[in-house]
Order: sequence, then C-alpha cells, then structure tokens
Amino acid sequence: MPAKPPSPSTPNQERIEDVDVSAEMQGSYLEYAYSVIYSRALPDARDGLKPVQRRILYQMAEMGLRPDRGHVKSARVVGEVMGKLHPHGDSAIYDALVRLAQPFTLRVPLVDGHGNFGSLDDGPAAARYTEARLAPSALALTESLDEDVVDFVPNYDGQFQQPSVLPAAFPNLLVNGASGIAVGMATNMAPHNLVEVSAAAVHLLENPEATVEDLMEFVPGPDLPGGGVITGVDGIKEAYQTGRGSFRTRAKVSVEHLGPRRTGLVVTELPYLVGPERVIEKIKDAVTAKKLTGVADVADLTDRKNGLRLVITVKTGFDPNAVLEHLYRLTPLEDSFAINNVALVDGQPQTLGLRELLQVYLDHRVRVVTRRSEYRLARRRERLHLVEGLLIAILDIDEVIQVIRGSDDSDQARTRLRDVFDLSELQAEYILELRLRRLTKFSRIELEAERDQLMAAIAELVELLGSEVLLRQQVARELDAASDAYGTPRRTVLLDGGPIRPRSAKPQASDLQIADTPCRVFLSATGRMVRADLAEDAPSGGIVTPTRRFKHDAIRASVDTTVRGELGAVTSAGRLIRFSPVDLPAVPGNSVQPAAGTRAEQYLALTKDEHVVSIVPLAAEPVIALGTAQGVVKRVAASELTNKRDVEIVALKAGDTVVGAAPAPDDAELVFVTSDAQLLRFPASTVRPQGRGAGGMSGVRVAAGERAVFFGVVAPDAESVAVVTIAGSSQALAGADAGTAKVSDFAEFPAKGRGTGGVRAQRFLKGEDALRLAWVGAEPRAVGTDGGVRQLTAPGAKRDASGTPLDGVVGAVGTAVR
Repeated sequence: MPAKPPSPSTPNQERIEDVDVSAEMQGSYLEYAYSVIYSRALPDARDGLKPVQRRILYQMAEMGLRPDRGHVKSARVVGEVMGKLHPHGDSAIYDALVRLAQPFTLRVPLVDGHGNFGSLDDGPAAARYTEARLAPSALALTESLDEDVVDFVPNYDGQFQQPSVLPAAFPNLLVNGASGIAVGMATNMAPHNLVEVSAAAVHLLENPEATVEDLMEFVPGPDLPGGGVITGVDGIKEAYQTGRGSFRTRAKVSVEHLGPRRTGLVVTELPYLVGPERVIEKIKDAVTAKKLTGVADVADLTDRKNGLRLVITVKTGFDPNAVLEHLYRLTPLEDSFAINNVALVDGQPQTLGLRELLQVYLDHRVRVVTRRSEYRLARRRERLHLVEGLLIAILDIDEVIQVIRGSDDSDQARTRLRDVFDLSELQAEYILELRLRRLTKFSRIELEAERDQLMAAIAELVELLGSEVLLRQQVARELDAASDAYGTPRRTVLLDGGPIRPRSAKPQASDLQIADTPCRVFLSATGRMVRADLAEDAPSGGIVTPTRRFKHDAIRASVDTTVRGELGAVTSAGRLIRFSPVDLPAVPGNSVQPAAGTRAEQYLALTKDEHVVSIVPLAAEPVIALGTAQGVVKRVAASELTNKRDVEIVALKAGDTVVGAAPAPDDAELVFVTSDAQLLRFPASTVRPQGRGAGGMSGVRVAAGERAVFFGVVAPDAESVAVVTIAGSSQALAGADAGTAKVSDFAEFPAKGRGTGGVRAQRFLKGEDALRLAWVGAEPRAVGTDGGVRQLTAPGAKRDASGTPLDGVVGAVGTAVR
C-alpha cells in the first residue's frame, strides 16, 4: 500500500521560497561589504585599532599579561581571543598579533614578542613557537577600562563583553599608522613620532582654531620606524589638508672608503617596509640586465650589534654619487608611500586630514576623562557615605553593640540601627559587617583622615567636571605624560627638496651624473644645515640668499665647496664626521622659505646629547683648531685624519664638551669667551698640532663653576671683527629674561698668553651673573630672537662696558646670510 504524502504539519516537510536572484545577491554583497568595512579592515579614528587588534589587546589585559610578568605562548593568546571575542580563524588573529609586535612595522609596538616574529624579508614562526605579553605602551591604551570610560558590547555569541573602543592615552592611529583593504575602499596611513603628535594635540586643545600649517610646526611629517629620508613635503602637506597625498622615501646612504682603492655605498636605513634581500635582488637584476653599471659587489653585513648595514661596492673609476642616483631610480632604495587616511568616525568611514584626526581623538579623550572622573566621583561619594556611618558608630559604639545584641535577627538589627542613629540602609549593613578589631582609637583616626581625603578628592573632581578648561588641561597633562613615557627621538630625516622625477621616467645618461657645481654649506646656530648654490652672476662667487632663510636663527659657520665635495662636521662629543652636501636640501637663491634646511643631528645620526658645533673643509688639508667648555685647546692636522667617516679628534675629559672648531693656520688667532665674561685671544702658533688621540692643552684658565661659552678663530686678514656678548641671570627661567647685549671692536681686547685668564668682556648689571651667549666674528652680525633675525648695531661699546637691554629673548648669535 503506497505511503501517504506528509501533511503540512509534518516537521520534515520541505519549505521552498522563490526569491529574486539580483535582490538576494545585492543584499548578501552589502552585508559582506558592511562586515568587512566595519568589523575587519578599517581602524577606528579614536583608538586607531581594528576590531581584531582591539580584541587582542583587551584579552591580553584580561589575562594579566602585563610587561612586569612573564611571556606566554602566542597560541594561548590566539586561542583565548578566538574562543571569546573574535569569530574568525586563528591565522588572522596571529597575523594581527605579530604586526603589533614588529618594531619595523609600528612606530610604538604594542606587544612585547619573544621569539621569531619575522623580519622585513621573512615571515614569523608558528604561534606555538613564539611568546608574547603586552608592551608598556599598550597599558596606556587599555588603562581605566574598569572605570566605565567606554561602552562595552556583547561578543559574537553574547556570552562575554568587550569594549567598543579603547581609552587610548595617546593618538595611536597617527603614531602607528594603519593599512587595510575593504570593499570599495582602502586605508593607508603613515606612522608618526609620538612626541610630535602629542605636542600637536596639546596645541589644538589650547588653540581650537589652529590650522594645518600651525599643526605642521609640531608634526612636520611622518616618522617611519626604520628611519630613512623623506624628500619633499608638498605631498605630505596635501595629505594633512585633504587626507590624501604621497611622499617619497629614500634609504640613508653614506659614501665610505672600504679600502685603499675601494669606495662603497653603505646603507644603514631603508624605506618603510623594504627589506635588504629585496634590495639586493633588484640590484642583481639591474646589473644582469645591464641597466646598472658601476656596482662591483653587494654584501649584507647586518647583525644584532650594528643593525642594518648593506655595503654596495663601487667599481674603480665610477662616481659613487652618480651610482647612488642610478640606484635610487632602479631599486627600492627609493620608494613612494601613498597616504589615504580613511578611518571610522561614529561608525562611518571618512577621509580625514591631520586636524580632523587629532580633533576626533581629542573629543574621544575628553569623553574618556569625563566618564572616568564621574565614575571616580561616584565611588568616592559611596565610600565617604560608608566612612561617615562608621564614624557615627565608633563615636557611640557601646550603644551600637547594645542595639545589635538586643535584636532578634539581622534584619531587626539593621532596622533599629537605621532608626536609632539615622543611618542609611548601606551604612547599617556595613556596620553590621564591621569587625571588632576596627573599633580602636587608631581606626577612628584613620577613618577621619580618610574622610578628609575623600572630601578633598570629591571637591577636586566636582571642580574638574564643572569646567571644560580644566578637563582639557587634564587631557593635555596625560598626553604629555604618555609622550614622556613612551616617546622617542625622530628617526626619519625630512628634506624639503623640490619636485622629484617620477620613477617611471627613463633615466638619461646625463641624469646619472651629479653636477659637481660650486655651492656654500651653512650651519645655523640652532643646528640646521642647508646647501645654497653659488650664483653664476654674483660677484666673487657670492650667493643671493635672503636673511629670512633661517627664521629666528643666525649662521654659525659656512664653507664654500662643491656639491660632491667632502666636509667635516665637528660635534660636541669631539668627533669629526665626514659628509657630502649632495643630499642636503638645496635652496635656490631667490627662495624665501622660512626655517630651511635639515637638522644636523638627524642628517648625521648623532647621539641624544650630541650636536654639531662647526663644519670645516677637508679638501685643502687644513689644521683644525677646537676648544672645549673646560678651556682646553687643540689643533689637529688634516694628515692625522683617516678616511673613515667617523673619527675621534680629541680625547675629552669627563663632563667636557667641544664648544667650537674652525680651520686655524699658524698666523691666525684663537679666541675663548667664558661664562664669567672673560675673553682671551692668543696666536694659533702657540698651540702645536697634535695627533687625534691627544687631549689638547690649556687654552684659557676657567674659574671654578664657570665654563667657556665660545671658541673661535680669527683669520689674519679679517676685517671688521666684532665681539658680541649677551648677559643675563643664571637663575632666570628660560625665555623669561631677555638680558643685555654688547657689541665691541675685537681690537679693543689685548692679546695674552695661552693658559691665562683673559680680560673682562662685559660688566654685569644688577641681577646679571653670567654670559648666556658670545660670538666673535666678522660683519655682518645677527641674533636670532622670537621676533626673527635682527642685525646688531655697529661696534662702539668699550670692552668692559655693560650691555644694552634687549627687547626680545635671544636664542642664537652669529652672522647673517650674505
């Protein structure tokens, strides 16, 4: 007998619905696109994190993986995140974890990795082989999560809660950048320096109407984790204004002598996310294809001790600078970075400029501080309420005990306590749970002290919440604290060059040769270097460079050379560093740009407390004289200098530094000026040249507690030489006291013997006790103040006269650009 067809109520009956295929495809695609955009690919503009990154950091914080505790297996972290928060595969989670730990990817890494977390050329080891814990900077992103500072949302199955955004004590999106490809959109953001970004955020807090140009005074450009050189800032400025732009990065390369007849290009820093193996491969391909000539060998000498060191040996007879220019065009030694600042703002993807990125972060941070303050205020009020109840009970503890003993149960005791002592429900319950050991005299004193502290804290929080100004000041203080704790010096050098030839342009033979034209290299008093081309129509090979070239600055030293020539930079640590001006930013004579040039300490990769005191020529083999703060003088012949890029030219005593250096032939005069206003001039011939390892000899006798503030050389044929001294109080705050200045004729000062104390150069007025700055040099003289570069009056004051009050704080003394 045939089976009956299932009735409509049968559970296994098929249910078929007809749908429009185009509508179904459109709906499914939109859901997929929405998921990718909002839940995977784009970072939130507030904390700068994608959902998977935020979940990793939050879960590691919940696991207690703090920097002061041991590492755990990365696989354990991945499992916890995948099982509780992230509904995707373990490979995606581990890839995100690895990126958070790579110092060459993030400017401030958020995860402290232990093991092989990959390199620029190789991937990481498997999760079971590596270990991880939170980096100290990650604590700044996750702090105060237990104080109701952000909203929590359910996880994918509703069993756990996760933060919708992290508190983020510093602007992580700008500091570490981001990259991601969504559906129909993508983001690519460059890393920046934490100190600079924090300073810009504080400035925007204090000046809400600040423009992008104002903010670029604090954030001049990206600061890439691997360093390198950024050439040209036009694309950066465009990106800061519109959210889209591009810039070109170059490797940091120096020309070094590898042997008696061998010259090489030594690469110590590469463009962002470019590995040495990729560079070597491209160089070999170009040489094989005969597109690149002049390269004899390439060796990767990178190690843990010295860091990246890629040595490119140049064939004999080839100009290394021309070969380098060819390498820039054909290999990843020069690379471009396209900025596309797309991030989520209130759940919507937006393209943001620098000001908008900072503003979104600051609005978020103000809300975090407000919610945290409200939470702390509520908790302190609750605690104060309980403390006041305890004080009431302790003051009449005998009656409290009698009421409790006379009650039949805890509910009756609670009710009677409330009625007899006028307590609240919470206070009565807290007293019932009170331990007898708290009923001592010292407990009462402690409670009264705690009450006073709570009342003071409550008053402070109420005042904070009642003032928008105080809230912003609190945010600024916390930004400064994060900057001090996790900030590091800038690694990437910014060169404000002109337009750059597109990489697609085919190089011509003439393009491979760098014209070795005459130029003049300037070192400003604040440590900036720039190259100015010599004008062909200028008399005596002069240049046409306006004084506004160095805004708020003056010239400390200038050297005539050629573009591919070799100069020496003498540092305060007693080192001479060879360099070529070929990579210095070149300024045309008719340009009127302020603050030209690049910082010497960045260009030459100096140590933290080291700066350039002078630049000297090396082609003519001069005798270089230098003076130190402790009054030591030394002359070194160029024949004593090796071909090494970095050599020590004086053995300094502990605590001593070089204050000046210049070429000094025998017929020149050497000049010291000390902080107690003593000037000493003596013939250079009295200082015999010494070897590099010598410590020099006595130059000027420096009194106890004083130091030499200037050392210089006066040429025998110099005319109109003047002495500029600026005095003030050593106890005054920096920038608070302008002080006095005096200009005297150098001929007013008699010459004395080496090793003596000199003669007085300025009489101190009441309140003055030290020379802040001094300068001995030819016309024209200039000082850099907060109002710009100013010319000083002609010499006329007596050598031991007092100074004339200044109307602005002087930060630099030197010559003006001629």
